[in-house]
Amino acid sequence: MRRTTGVRVGLSALLVLGALTGAGAALSPAAAAPGPEPAAPSAKLVSALGRDLGLTAGQARERLGQEAAAMKLAPKAERAAGKAFGGSWFDADTGRLVVGVTNDERAAAVRATGATARIVRHTAKELDAVKARLDEKAGKKAAPAGVSGWHVDPKAGDVVISVRRGSERDAAVRAFVGEAKGQAKRAGSVPVRVERAAAQAPATFAAGTVGGDPYYTGNVRCSIGFSVQGGFVTAGHCGRAGASVNGWDGSYVGNFRGSSFPGNDYAYVSVGSGWWTVPVVLGWGTVPDALVRGSAVAPVGASICRSGSTTHWHCGTVLAKNETVNYSQGAVYQMTKTNVCAEPGDSGGSFISGDQAQGVTSGGWGNCGSGGETWFQPVNEILSVYGLRLHTA
Repeated sequence: MRRTTGVRVGLSALLVLGALTGAGAALSPAAAAPGPEPAAPSAKLVSALGRDLGLTAGQARERLGQEAAAMKLAPKAERAAGKAFGGSWFDADTGRLVVGVTNDERAAAVRATGATARIVRHTAKELDAVKARLDEKAGKKAAPAGVSGWHVDPKAGDVVISVRRGSERDAAVRAFVGEAKGQAKRAGSVPVRVERAAAQAPATFAAGTVGGDPYYTGNVRCSIGFSVQGGFVTAGHCGRAGASVNGWDGSYVGNFRGSSFPGNDYAYVSVGSGWWTVPVVLGWGTVPDALVRGSAVAPVGASICRSGSTTHWHCGTVLAKNETVNYSQGAVYQMTKTNVCAEPGDSGGSFISGDQAQGVTSGGWGNCGSGGETWFQPVNEILSVYGLRLHTA
């Protein structure tokens, strides 16, 4: 954060004033794994989860501990499943990581790690291949506007196409779904399921300029995602490579060094001119500011929270991974879907699970008054693409 004579609290999703100027340890993308055991959750975090997930304080504390254990176990369990791996998810009812496998031998190996094994018909590779064909099709010709997106559901063992309510009978939508089902059948009878989505189309969450918010590029306001060595990561739709970035006080922060949208929705911004980075996600007074200790991936079904400059701190659960989102500007791939709300100006902000960075806010539908769904671009992909090192505590 740029040094100033005044004090400003809760400025952005990452850069803060004051004593947090010591550099934390850096984490390379290849070593993106849990650090020390997470600290006991604060009373305010427990309260926020209770508000957004309908949990008692005891249930929230127990779930956070279970999810931290599941994130730590997931890579080991996937290795145990080997080529029979059919995906994984967190089961909130049992508090355990569940791993799909296609044969009994690998199921026994998964159970030996401490995870629950479930026999499934198709491997994750087979399911992902069907989704990849849809991605390829959308890359050549835009998907119909009535299709919100598509993703693999490992729990159900199928590929899901989300169709906007009221668009089910559109000729273009029916043709898209029919072709997808035909491709899936030829690929080994992988099931394709149509899911009714909100009537509202997904859209990015950038906003026009208003005073007192984290960063601006041109007349667009967005939120900072996570500190990396030399800058921060955020959403690609917030600015093109080379664009100048100003902070909450109007002073120059740095420039977009890389940006990709659509196709992807991520960007890297350099930081200089008296500003610095810290491994912090702001809690905006709802919860204490969160230290970032790594980027282990939260499984489907796990709770997750988001920090942004418009609606501040909200929580929900991970609904799907590797989803393709069909924005009006074009498809964006490999997104994670959540039921966390967001609003314009929250774009680029932090998604975090416990003390593990998850991704940067891209877009969605709805708002924090009536609810909605929000997608984020996973942070580990951004670190890998730009060769960045996550700033960790």
